[in-house]
Amino acid sequence: MMEPLVTDTRDQHGRLRSDRGVWRQATTLEAAGELTARWLESRSEYQPGTFAPSFDEETRPIAAELAELNRNGLFTKESQPGMRAEAGHAQRQYVTGFCSAGAAAELMALSTRSDLVTIGHAPGEVSAAAVPVTFDGDAVVTVLGSSENPVDEDQLRDWSDETNETLALLLADSWYVEVLDPVWGRNDVLLPEVLAALRQLQ
Repeated sequence: MMEPLVTDTRDQHGRLRSDRGVWRQATTLEAAGELTARWLESRSEYQPGTFAPSFDEETRPIAAELAELNRNGLFTKESQPGMRAEAGHAQRQYVTGFCSAGAAAELMALSTRSDLVTIGHAPGEVSAAAVPVTFDGDAVVTVLGSSENPVDEDQLRDWSDETNETLALLLADSWYVEVLDPVWGRNDVLLPEVLAALRQLQ
């Protein structure tokens, strides 16, 4: 596979430098969420920490719903759709992201009124668990349960380089949540429930 061509307008990952420039001004979770929503709507070709100009094909069916989450208080970091076992591969649907303490409380409450599972990580918390969400053959290939808040100098520097120092420090002081559907392959419950929970704050 050929390396993307570095030009005056694109970086080494093929991302548009002009779209990256807008992230230099994003200093709130709301601003980060709006820019992420635009990326999910294919109106931007830069997303921090995603080393390609656009999302993968797997995300396309859920991109519009993810954009809504980003506009309602969850700056999403990772997600995947559910996939029923096929040729030894299966996935649980999940979404992770940064949010306020109030949003985290609402998302944690999802676990009390539904079968969805929310793992919340408080600011500065370093934790590591391993809840399988993707398997391929006999191997577990994706797990949830680890905090992703930038807490050490390297993580803060990475976020600062990809966005700006103010946002990096804000993420370090935000809650990081992971919401997963325990039912393998199910796709019609998690994202609507997460959106409804976030809208409780409005």
